Amino acid sequence: MAPMTRAPRTTDDVQRTGRRFLAVSAAGALNTANARKPFGRRGRVGTFTFFPGWLTSELPLHVIGWQALATAGFVKRGALRSKEGWLGLGLSAASWYALREVWKTSMQAGEVFDHALEEGLGDELDEGESPMAPHPEVELTRRRLVQGPLHNWRKGYVSGPSLSYGDAGRRNQLDIWKRPDLPLDAGAPVLLQVHGGGWVIGNKDQQAMPLMAHLADRGWVCVSINYRLSPRATWPDHIVDVKRAIAWVKANIADHGGDPDFVCITGGSAGGHLSSLAALSANEPEFQPGFEEADTSVRAAVPFYGVYDWTNRDGTGLASMEGMLARVVLKSKLADDRDRWEQASTMSWVGPDAPPFFVVHGTNDGLVPVEQARSFVAMLRAESKQPVAYAELPGAQHAFEVFDSPRTIYSSGAVHRFLEAVRVREGHTADTADTAEATR
Repeated sequence: MAPMTRAPRTTDDVQRTGRRFLAVSAAGALNTANARKPFGRRGRVGTFTFFPGWLTSELPLHVIGWQALATAGFVKRGALRSKEGWLGLGLSAASWYALREVWKTSMQAGEVFDHALEEGLGDELDEGESPMAPHPEVELTRRRLVQGPLHNWRKGYVSGPSLSYGDAGRRNQLDIWKRPDLPLDAGAPVLLQVHGGGWVIGNKDQQAMPLMAHLADRGWVCVSINYRLSPRATWPDHIVDVKRAIAWVKANIADHGGDPDFVCITGGSAGGHLSSLAALSANEPEFQPGFEEADTSVRAAVPFYGVYDWTNRDGTGLASMEGMLARVVLKSKLADDRDRWEQASTMSWVGPDAPPFFVVHGTNDGLVPVEQARSFVAMLRAESKQPVAYAELPGAQHAFEVFDSPRTIYSSGAVHRFLEAVRVREGHTADTADTAEATR
């Protein structure tokens, strides 16, 4: 029997393959272009371009691999026997080069964070007087970068069931993150994490896990919380829950190895709003109904890509956000209820008694304009008596630090250094690095 041979592809087949390859390559190149510079950062355009731009800007090497596999498949099917196929190959090559530049930009995050800490902490970095903790090891390992969003951080640091801090069921639960071998009398510093999600979605299991794992591994105790969400909840339910969680931490964290006298707070997006507002409105009775006497102050705040103003007082916010807030969150119009909108805005609370702040935002943020972060930082620096550090990351989208990427890993190290500096400034000199090493 004669060996079977594959029938030669017809001219029409080759042209169709070439056109398909060109279409796929064009789509990939457009996605890469959006990752480098979003097609829009305001309004609906910013919302629609966010998701693909976010994934691509944090996973550029993964995208190169995927595009290369697709290219190999089309080449095998004869795409390069047509003009369209060669044009598609050219677009793919240009996309790979641009993705390489995206990667190189992300690798600059370490320098950006170093500069931000030096600028924000100022004279306290003088030689011989430096409050900075030694640079933690930045583990840009191949395994972490390949795993990206697939890493299961909770497994190593969260044990036991979620704990209740209020009476709102699942929405008033929290998790304790710590090293399994951390002594119960460690007196470790504490970081409380507030998730984002536009005040309407999200939970304690979705965000800041690389950061909490980084700190827990270095002797910290971290607490991630749920809180009530709209439309079922109406403002100020959200901030009341955050305040209630802070009060719970101060009353109970010593039982889990934490220091109730050194509690800091962080969060991203809506969590950036809530964490920054909580930090600036310490012990505000209107946000603490039924527990007005509880101490809800924090030692430092680290908001990521937060919303700092609901009134858009200086034009740096999204005008489109007002309608959503009015319908879903506050359930009142700004024009009719301005005092409550002002009270809900972080910018309204900026003053000399603000705790130390480390604000982080990306230049490519398509959901919360970076201009609002700049405005908020300028207000803080003009009013606060405490250090204000600001890291503006070139090429970073909203939610950039949700999973492992170079920016995520560098940001975890930078937040650790900032919080350790605050500890030294305030006389909390116990070395968590030594504590962690002693328990290994």
